[in-house]
Amino acid sequence: MALSISTNIASLNAQRSLSHSQAGLSTTMQRLSSGLRVNSAKDDAAGLAISERMFSQVRGMQQAARNANDGISMLQTAEGSISKVGDMLQRMRELAVQSINFTNSDQDRQALQGEVAQLKREIDRIGISSQFNGEYIFAPSRTKVVGSGDPSIEAAIDGLQGGWLENAEAMIKQYFGIEATGQTIKFEFTDSIDGAGGVAARVWSSVGASGPGSNIRMELDMADFTSSTSLDGGSGPVYYDRIIAHEMTHAIMATGQSWGELRSDTSNLWFIEGAAEFIHGGDERIASHPINDIVNDDLTAWGSSSLDYASGYAAVRYMHEEIKAAGGAGISDVLQALQTTPGLTLDAALATYSHGAFADRADFYSKYNADKAAFIAGFDLGNTDVGAVGGADVDGGPAMSPENVVNSVGTHSGEDALAGFVEDWGDAVKGSRGDYGRTLGFQVGANSGDYVYAKVGSMNLGAMGLEDLDISTAAGATKALRRIDQALDYANGQRTKIGAQMSRFDSIVAHLQTSTEHLSASRGRIVDADYAQETAALSRTLILQKVGTAMVAQANQRPQSVLALLG
Repeated sequence: MALSISTNIASLNAQRSLSHSQAGLSTTMQRLSSGLRVNSAKDDAAGLAISERMFSQVRGMQQAARNANDGISMLQTAEGSISKVGDMLQRMRELAVQSINFTNSDQDRQALQGEVAQLKREIDRIGISSQFNGEYIFAPSRTKVVGSGDPSIEAAIDGLQGGWLENAEAMIKQYFGIEATGQTIKFEFTDSIDGAGGVAARVWSSVGASGPGSNIRMELDMADFTSSTSLDGGSGPVYYDRIIAHEMTHAIMATGQSWGELRSDTSNLWFIEGAAEFIHGGDERIASHPINDIVNDDLTAWGSSSLDYASGYAAVRYMHEEIKAAGGAGISDVLQALQTTPGLTLDAALATYSHGAFADRADFYSKYNADKAAFIAGFDLGNTDVGAVGGADVDGGPAMSPENVVNSVGTHSGEDALAGFVEDWGDAVKGSRGDYGRTLGFQVGANSGDYVYAKVGSMNLGAMGLEDLDISTAAGATKALRRIDQALDYANGQRTKIGAQMSRFDSIVAHLQTSTEHLSASRGRIVDADYAQETAALSRTLILQKVGTAMVAQANQRPQSVLALLG
């Protein structure tokens, strides 16, 4: 190898190696001091980009978990408010039950109403002013969200569940001795029967030539049931409660063992409709027609006119009084036989169960046609009694006026007014018709669009249909029970929804924590320094530094060997 002093290749090589080891030592010391493998983009450009995206996700998910926990806190506040509303509704219900009791005077009920008024104000205050961190929780909308939402249907249901159904059923059992035995009856509210002024209500059933009916349903024409203007409903003398008593007679008769035999013979319609008129009285119908028209009417040619109903009523009332005169209980003997004896016809029922008053149906027609002019002329149409079974004119009982023939205040409340039927109210009495409350949005993820929505319904008096709640009368308290029960169902439903939403938020938080943990671990594998590896590298580079320094010194001495050639 040639000796040269201008270019010291060995020194240059040693310097390069020393510079490389010094750079490695700087990198290793930086990693050991920071704990990070990637301290700048030059350490791992792709790794830095990936880790920074992961870091954004981690930070975002950590904040999202805090957001979800804030959501839980807000929903807990909402549930706490609804819980207190529920407590006050329970107290109002308790007061309504107390008010119904007839041991209370008018002054007592006014005092009870005073407490209810204060509770109503507090419910409204909670529903309007409840806040979380300055944000209102419940929507201020006063749109009614419980029940049907139709005032006419609500009024009809108030009457039906408040006493009309219960008391009509009790009257039919008391005076006719017949009752349903667990069949289903469906209530339907329609505006398409025949318009105002026609058929206000009707009962349908599926029936064959023999046996009981099925698929029993009662339809109310809302063109007629427009409002409940009084305790009895409608306007006198034919109040809604009397209409319902009429239709309940059909419904219960339809459950009888001989309903098919009775209904399939259209010449029996006078008896079916006459019995239904007799339960609530028909003197007004008699008074609205000339007696000669009723006397000349053919019972067996039913035409569904007011005259036909008057004739049917008069015939059944005649049958009742004749059976009583023969030693029987009256029309109830025939009705009970038809209700409990399979295959029995009206003709056979009269022959067997009229106590000898009538040999058969033909015998009834003959006797009635001979007597009906004098019989109808004997009606006292000028007094207040309506001529109902069990009343003063017919059976020497209490006088039954149009207002009190059917007791409109019941003892039951809600959707279980009838003892003999299972009631199907369809959609009319749903606890909530919709969710018109406030929608709350929560960012529960690291990215745009990671939203979860929670809904909290309105909780004010208007929304729950309690603005006009009044228990200052027994009738008002009975009506109030149904409204309060609806409001309780609604409030409990809202608490259930909130509870489910809080459970979801708990799951969201748990998921975010798990995802944050796993994503942090993934990022750590990219950017965290491996101390075992880096300390080994430190030892190696420190040795290389010392050796490299020595070699540079040695290489710098090599050109001095040229002096030996000059000596």
